[in-house]
Amino acid sequence: MSAADPSDGDLDGQIGLYLDVLRVERGLADATIAAYGSDLAQLSAFAVSEGIADAAAIDRRLVESFLVALSERGLSARSRTRALSAIKGFCRFLVQDGVREDDPAARITGAKQGRTLPDVLTVDDVAALLAAPGTDTPRGLRDTAMLELVYSSGLRVSELCGLTLNALRSDPPILLVRGKGNKERVVPVGPRAVRAIGVYLEEGRPLLPGSAGSPWLFVGRGGKPLTRQGFWKNIKKYGLLAGIDKHLSPHTMRHSFATHLLEGGADLRSVQAMLGHADIATTEIYTHVSSQRLRDEYQAAHPRAHARRPDRTEES
Repeated sequence: MSAADPSDGDLDGQIGLYLDVLRVERGLADATIAAYGSDLAQLSAFAVSEGIADAAAIDRRLVESFLVALSERGLSARSRTRALSAIKGFCRFLVQDGVREDDPAARITGAKQGRTLPDVLTVDDVAALLAAPGTDTPRGLRDTAMLELVYSSGLRVSELCGLTLNALRSDPPILLVRGKGNKERVVPVGPRAVRAIGVYLEEGRPLLPGSAGSPWLFVGRGGKPLTRQGFWKNIKKYGLLAGIDKHLSPHTMRHSFATHLLEGGADLRSVQAMLGHADIATTEIYTHVSSQRLRDEYQAAHPRAHARRPDRTEES
């Protein structure tokens, strides 16, 4: 997309300016900007097909027709909701920048999505997974430390793989994590994770190729950080070794971290801060997970959980 003067109504140019604002002023992650850019590029192409190439000419009918077109192409409600989010942000930008006076997307609501509860491991599942890499090889020590840490601190996989050696502080044991939007937060680290990291740093990391002089905590090929894809493959492999038949991904450990904390009595606001959620509504999904698990356990264990007709002798 070509750059444009803010006073220029060229649609592609204004989209380019908006993405620059997201990148420079708001510090959004590259992946988020790329996703928004893709959604807005599709909007632009659709607008051109409707004879519109000026940002000031976008109206509510065009936006709604575009969303219908996405639905007809088979896009999920989640993808359409993300596209609408990108469009709403873009239209607000146009109003704030004086390109137009009204916001054509302000009153458009997104497709309803069913709330999907995330997969959560049991405590026994977690123990089996953490034991799966073993500690008799440098990579085993590294992967054990990574799994211990992601479960101990609830990190996103990008945060885990992007940790540097100086991110871990020892007294008290905390992590300085740079998360979404380049925001930094402090996360506690449990003693088992601290111990696993210490053994890895002393016995495993020095034996990994390229580790000397590398600033990254968890070293992959050539001294570079282990990639997200690499960790995803590892957790799948270790899940099979541990005999876990649930869907397993790096995010499953984050879900399990949050759910187990809440089940143990942690405050919702504290869990929100540790996860780095901007909105507590995002964290609240884990209360639903905890409640569902409690109901399941009640149904399985309580003698009166299943209704049955009383015996005649009990009625007399």
